[in-house]
Amino acid sequence: MAATASEAVHWFGLPTWLAALLAVTAVLACGITTYKKGWVAIRNGNLNINALMSIAVTGALVLGQWPEAAMVMVLFTVAELIEAKSLDRARNAIQGLMQLAPERATVLQDDGNWQEVEAKSVALRARVRIKPGERIALDGTIVSGRSAINQAPITGESLPVDKTEGDAVFAGTINESGSFEYVVTAAADDSTLARIIHAVEEAQGAKAPTQRFVDQFARVYTPVVFAIALAVAILPPLLMGGAWFDWVYKALVLLVIACPCALVISTPVTIVSGLAAAARQGILIKGGAYLEEGRKLAWLALDKTGTITHGKPVQTDFAALNGHGEADVRSLAASLASRSDHPVSRALATAAQQDGIALQNVDAFEALPGRGSKGLIGGKVYLLGNHRLIHEQGRCSEALEVRLTSLEEQGKTVILLTDEESVHGMFAVADTVKDSSRQAIAELHALGIKTVMLTGDNAHTAGAIAAQVGIDEAQGDMLPEDKLKAIEGKIEQGGSVGMVGDGINDAPALARADIGFAMGAAGTGTAIETADVALMDDDLRKLPRFVRLSRRTHALLVQNIVLALGIKAVFLVLTLTGLGTMWMAVFADVGASLLVVGNGLRLLRVNSSR
Repeated sequence: MAATASEAVHWFGLPTWLAALLAVTAVLACGITTYKKGWVAIRNGNLNINALMSIAVTGALVLGQWPEAAMVMVLFTVAELIEAKSLDRARNAIQGLMQLAPERATVLQDDGNWQEVEAKSVALRARVRIKPGERIALDGTIVSGRSAINQAPITGESLPVDKTEGDAVFAGTINESGSFEYVVTAAADDSTLARIIHAVEEAQGAKAPTQRFVDQFARVYTPVVFAIALAVAILPPLLMGGAWFDWVYKALVLLVIACPCALVISTPVTIVSGLAAAARQGILIKGGAYLEEGRKLAWLALDKTGTITHGKPVQTDFAALNGHGEADVRSLAASLASRSDHPVSRALATAAQQDGIALQNVDAFEALPGRGSKGLIGGKVYLLGNHRLIHEQGRCSEALEVRLTSLEEQGKTVILLTDEESVHGMFAVADTVKDSSRQAIAELHALGIKTVMLTGDNAHTAGAIAAQVGIDEAQGDMLPEDKLKAIEGKIEQGGSVGMVGDGINDAPALARADIGFAMGAAGTGTAIETADVALMDDDLRKLPRFVRLSRRTHALLVQNIVLALGIKAVFLVLTLTGLGTMWMAVFADVGASLLVVGNGLRLLRVNSSR
């Protein structure tokens, strides 16, 4: 109001002292913080934005340009507020997650009564009841009842997911229909939702390459602009007899025009908006660097089990060999399989359990990564493993090889039980491909990204699964170190390489890839903390969404930089030709800031399917 009144006083030719008083009031009301920051910057030899504005406003006051000095400071302050609010808006898209989990939960007490208590005070293993329509307050496992749960805040899934006893539920998700009870598995500050919020907050603090470039550019750009402005103010009057007032005024206009506010704010607003948009879709990106790197992906390597397939194979074939009894072979194999958490072993153990096969005691159990497992049963060493393990043990005969090849060509994984003398039995297990995998691979190919499958399963199975989903290349019989070498080989070919996996065996390859993607990270703290990008559910279609978001983010970053510098270049030319005014300079600066802020915030409206 004071700045506008100063302009009105000047316009109507009222006393100059009144215009000056109103202008100084406006500058003091809005500019104390700017002056303080500017003074600190100048004292430290750092000519930043605040230093430029402080010099420009002070110069305008000295020249008697009262209304313009007031408006420069007021509009600069308004621009700063808009920039701060825009970053807050982008961050609030993530912070809003914090309000998803209710503050109270209905918990079973020691006396058998149900009582509503603070969620933060609920202990692990406590039993919580959920009614239809309620939000879930804490992570847990259902122990009674069933329901359909809207998991969109965590995984980005658009449709509710049916849950029953034994299934995990997450804080912040919504119980759509039935009522159920669950046992708490994580404290309020350690829930999946809490880890997501923490991870994104950390990601916002990590600067992307473009942001680092802009910051470095601004550090050089600002002193250069000040030097040019100083030259414009001094040289023409000294060397060409120009009027001091006119050239000093032009120099001050130049300082305001060249102020790099829009340039500096353009990148953080865009990057934070991109991170927030991804989180809304169930894609947790661990920093702006990975958001930018995604657009460069040339190859994407994928694990098979649990990534391309459901990871829940079932036993399809069984044969006892070399005269061994079927019941004994299945008992020995199931005893070893029950000690392993590998999906193929679980399939054998589940089939044995369903058929009532008794298990035997296993001593000295040992997992053989990429091969199988080993243990002592009845004082005798038994091995349960894949085709590779049998070859290494020297027990693969020509007849057995023919049978193995036949099953593997059908896309089945073959597991064999052997002791130190002969092979006892052969099991075949098959996994099913996710429907989403085919669509995801097709979309990745449409984006120009080649795909390769890296799996510990045999080459025949790898080839069969790859053919089903349209993967470009398949490599089987891969140990963890083999997957690592495969990733290094693709990196040497040129281009950025991503790795998608969900198991410990994938860890070396995930770490070596330019971007490591963790599948199904919801509820898995380690995956959220270690992956570069965590897909909160098992839907591979989030991969092409991530790439499209990365490309869109980069496009907006380039647009913002061009806008910020282009607008300033136009007004710079106008000023040097004598057409620029302080008013024009202010609106050029504020206008550019508003444009890049609005452009960057468009990412928050990105449709997840595009």
